[in-house]
This record gives sequence, structure tokens and C-alpha cells, in this order.
Amino acid sequence: MVSKEQITFVYANEADLLNVALFGKTAKQWRDENPNDKGNIRDYATLEQLVVLSNMESINALLIRQGLPQGERLVQLNNTAITQMRSLTSNKNLKRLQ
Repeated sequence: MVSKEQITFVYANEADLLNVALFGKTAKQWRDENPNDKGNIRDYATLEQLVVLSNMESINALLIRQGLPQGERLVQLNNTAITQMRSLTSNKNLKRLQ
């Protein structure tokens, strides 16, 4: 049986995989760099970053089901983040909504 601690570690590990793919750093690295800020890295994300993060969570689940190792998933997720962020930040219609 898997312990609660093990489940928490796996979840945190996957959350940090997404953080590194999108933000370029883990939650701990962000906290160390921003000791006076409350919350976490995702609390300070832009709307575009949150949209990409949501998409990446779904893509990561698919990649896990396909059996891709974490290192390969990181590369694919980072490429996805770059492509989607470029698309969202250059979209003039999205800028009008904000």
C-alpha cells in the first residue's frame, strides 16, 4: 500500500515538473528567490501561464499513460509551454479581452 507521504511526494514531483517546464524553476527555487512573497509561484502566474499550465496538466497525464520517462516529458512539456505562450501572448484578440 502506498503511504500518504509517498502520494504527496509523487504529486509534488509532478507539480514541479510542470513548474520547471513552464516557469523554469521548482516551487522551492521560487520560494528561495522570493522569501517575502506569500503563496507560491502559481499564485503569481499570468492568465496566459495559467491557461498553459492547465493544458500541460492534461498533456502530462497523456504522456504518463504512454509511458514516457520524466526527462522526455519535461522536454515535450517545455516545448508545448513555449509554443502556447508565444501563441497566447501574440494573440491580439486575447489582449482585447484583458
